[in-house]
Amino acid sequence: MPPSNPPHTMKFAVIVEHTETSWSAYAPDLPGLGVAGSTFEETEQLMLEGIEFHIEGLRVDADPIPEPTTRVTEIAVLA
Repeated sequence: MPPSNPPHTMKFAVIVEHTETSWSAYAPDLPGLGVAGSTFEETEQLMLEGIEFHIEGLRVDADPIPEPTTRVTEIAVLA
């Protein structure tokens, strides 16, 4: 078995959206990963746990961990 890369810190963009009844989040660079929670804080925690679990599964399956490529910015406009 080839040696695995040691874990290192990676930052993934996470989109968090408020719906009529809850919050939802997904990471564009990790397809298939999405969560929903009652509060922003709960959703953020679920997303952290989901990313960690997703990456653990990729490592177990010897699949590559995708490099984060999505960037998030805020643009201010008069409205």
